Amino acid sequence: MSKTTPAKNDSEIDTNWLSVEQARERMCDSVAIIHGFERVAIRDGLNRILAEDVISPINVPPYDNSAMDGYAVQATDLPDIGEVSLKVSGTSFAGIPFNGKVNTGEAIRIMTGAMLPKGTDTVIMQEQVQQKDDLITISAGHKQGQNVRYIGEDIKQDGAALHTGKRISPAELGLLASLGVPEVTVKRKCRVAFFSTGDELRAVGEPLEEGQIYDSNRYTLYGMLTRLGVELIDMGVIPDDRSKIENAFTTAASLADAVITSGGVSVGEADYVKETLMKLGEINFWKISMKPGKPLAFGKVNNAVFIGLPGNPVSVMATFYQFALPALRRMMGQEDINPTIFKVPCKSILKKRPGRTDFQRGILSIDKSGQLEVDGTGMQGSHILSGMSKANCFIILPAESGNAEAGTLVNVQPFEGLI
Repeated sequence: MSKTTPAKNDSEIDTNWLSVEQARERMCDSVAIIHGFERVAIRDGLNRILAEDVISPINVPPYDNSAMDGYAVQATDLPDIGEVSLKVSGTSFAGIPFNGKVNTGEAIRIMTGAMLPKGTDTVIMQEQVQQKDDLITISAGHKQGQNVRYIGEDIKQDGAALHTGKRISPAELGLLASLGVPEVTVKRKCRVAFFSTGDELRAVGEPLEEGQIYDSNRYTLYGMLTRLGVELIDMGVIPDDRSKIENAFTTAASLADAVITSGGVSVGEADYVKETLMKLGEINFWKISMKPGKPLAFGKVNNAVFIGLPGNPVSVMATFYQFALPALRRMMGQEDINPTIFKVPCKSILKKRPGRTDFQRGILSIDKSGQLEVDGTGMQGSHILSGMSKANCFIILPAESGNAEAGTLVNVQPFEGLI
């Protein structure tokens, strides 16, 4: 590991540190949306970002239809009091509509999704009628238009069904298919080059010698970036050597829209990432008032955005989710870039010193009464990657706060939905 100067106590607040919110805002405001788009089949559009509005060529639904299995009737035939008997004059199936006109005193048997016959405006559920031969009896208490899905109720023809910047999820795939749209225009994929730095790092499968560790950060970054849907350029492990790090910077910046590194952003004698960024590009180097993940380098190398993450594995994940992820989403042109945060009571005491915003690993669960609660995963050291595996959320404790007592409402950020 690189040599570092002693860290400040958590309770010491350096006025040069940025808050998590300030750092995130600066990063997202500094990046530009990438140029370029392509036309793809809708299935290939999954997790891509729309580059233009999708205009609906049809109404959805395309015609008035039934929301229930039942009987289509005229509302004027329905009784205000008592009951009425109507003659069943035909059937309307989904895909095989009833083509005749329905007269006063008549009803049409109708299936869910079937077109509403001409002359009818209301559907009575089959459980709410009494049938004998070709007659049904309907009691009072029904309203005109009940159980009817109207033409264009969901999406109107020539209206915008989806807007630029929307990330295409399974729901959007279904929506596009319901419009009969075979292709969509999406933003080109953001190209991200990434590498780890450190003499102590070895590749998976290699034997470890004394003082060496396996490079887990590149695998973590691979997973997070792959789920984000970017085009990856894995440049491996770069040793703590000035010239090799400079070459890696130059190569990565020539290939990618964004360059992400892990390690080497502290103030140790062999931490060259910040030094190289200052030499080759532009830097806005931050010490962020957060735990884990205080050191983070952000700037540019040529036209590429640069994000230098810390070296500890949990710090890599925490800083990626809080800063790199929203910045990359902004670059990709995504409209919603921030994850969901909500409050739940904590199950037990959560230890914390005032001074920095703390992102503790937590387990969100449902208690015996059916209410959400959250508990810590145990030891919260930035090197304990197993805690991230056990966790399903971050517990976010404000900078100025101390210990959170059991039952206290705390902010949680579920991992599901981050990517």
